[in-house]
Amino acid sequence: MTTERPAPPLRAGERETLRAYLDFHRATLAMKCDGLSDEELRSRSMPPSTLSLLGLVRHMAEVERTWFRRVINKEDIPLVWSPDGDYQAAYDPGTATRAQAFTAWQTEVGHARRIESAAPSLDVTAHQPRWNADVSLRVVLLHVILEYARHNGHADFLREGIDGVVGP
Repeated sequence: MTTERPAPPLRAGERETLRAYLDFHRATLAMKCDGLSDEELRSRSMPPSTLSLLGLVRHMAEVERTWFRRVINKEDIPLVWSPDGDYQAAYDPGTATRAQAFTAWQTEVGHARRIESAAPSLDVTAHQPRWNADVSLRVVLLHVILEYARHNGHADFLREGIDGVVGP
């Protein structure tokens, strides 16, 4: 499977631009995983790190779920990979498969898109308990974009270590 990555607009409104950059970064993570086996996706970077591409996909499912469903939509649901609320659990894929991780991630992305689209404005505000602060949808979108951007840098190094593939 080859992931298509949309080019963000160079001139657009705020909401359209934020959506486009978020989708760009979502597609970037998927591209870094294209063509790899489950075993390769579980490959760890270097000791003592346990970071893997599959762990990043699982982590981003948690990020999407937390910020859009739990914070903005105020859903009382557990994390995807840890009923105990351990955010680090997603990073350890164990024997997880691409199908499991990508299904969970794509499900959460679908929920996030629906929640963001339904919000009347970027000024919608909700409480983020971990920060003990109220945040706007605008801040949530920016935070999630930054989260992807940081982890896509990790994904680039992980992919290069697996098969030498580098690039956008």
